[in-house]
Amino acid sequence: MVRIGIAGIGFMGRIHFLAASRLANGRVTAICSRDPAKRAGDWTSTRGNFGPEPGRVELTGVKPYASYDELLGDPTIDLVDICTVTDQHAPMALAALRAGKHVLVEKAISLTEAEADQMVATARAAGKLLMVAHVLPFFPEFKFAANAVRSGVHGKLLSGHLTRVISRPDWSGDIGDAGKTGGPAVDLHIHDTHFVGLIGGRPKAVSSSGVVSNGVVEYLTTNYHYGFGGPALSCSSGAVAMSGRAFVHGYELYLERATLSYSSAGLPVTVFTPDGKSHQPNLGSGDAIDAFAEEIGAAVEAVRTGHEADMLSPGLARDALVMCFREIESVKTGKEVNL
Repeated sequence: MVRIGIAGIGFMGRIHFLAASRLANGRVTAICSRDPAKRAGDWTSTRGNFGPEPGRVELTGVKPYASYDELLGDPTIDLVDICTVTDQHAPMALAALRAGKHVLVEKAISLTEAEADQMVATARAAGKLLMVAHVLPFFPEFKFAANAVRSGVHGKLLSGHLTRVISRPDWSGDIGDAGKTGGPAVDLHIHDTHFVGLIGGRPKAVSSSGVVSNGVVEYLTTNYHYGFGGPALSCSSGAVAMSGRAFVHGYELYLERATLSYSSAGLPVTVFTPDGKSHQPNLGSGDAIDAFAEEIGAAVEAVRTGHEADMLSPGLARDALVMCFREIESVKTGKEVNL
């Protein structure tokens, strides 16, 4: 049984706690929060933009720590699950790795390229796993697409476009603070750059245009340049919609022998085939907590076996962060930027 300590009981910490309760080979044995109410099980303040309504949780058998150092000092914890704001990811992950813990850290891996490189190097030196919780490939719609592309079942990926647009986040003061999260071009868009890297590999260069407010890129459209023979991929992402417009994400991917389409705005995953027909695969319940359970389950299995989880690779997460930074540079300079 892999014993998990969750650091940070906000919206994402609650989601991870709920997801971990569905695991067979892992369980949460400790939490860390500065808030005494949360340590006592009152999580009513952890509301987010999906999932069940927050309330009180049963913490029998779960050790509540007020100090992160106390959590790291607990010799029974195998995996530290860091669910804090992004600007805290690097120092907390580094401390956990140096304390001899395996680490699962929420996306984005960090707020700078140098921090990400230091985290990867420290994990290697410590002989511990560093995993980054990019959950998108565990959602059935995106898992299906990634498997279809990577398996080659429909031939080569030729081109495609991704979409991810929200209104300005207002459910958390921290989530709306670009200094703590990197702004929408990092905190939101990194889901897309991670997925682009997963299905297309690392591009050679990017060119982007976008909307900038007070120095922060709030929306961008990017072309990913792979060179001759590579896929022609693009993405539009950001926080520019009015509050009454529901969050929309999706894709249209063009392969040699199929077109894959999905939009959360009302189009289920649909596979269009050369015979002019189409079908919609059965992807299961679509429960968001199940996707997080599969993600954390992959981290638990990695700890059990000692083998890195492909979807949680820190290298892929680091490259996704770098892509975001290069796209921001492209928006602000109006030039193509090499990776």
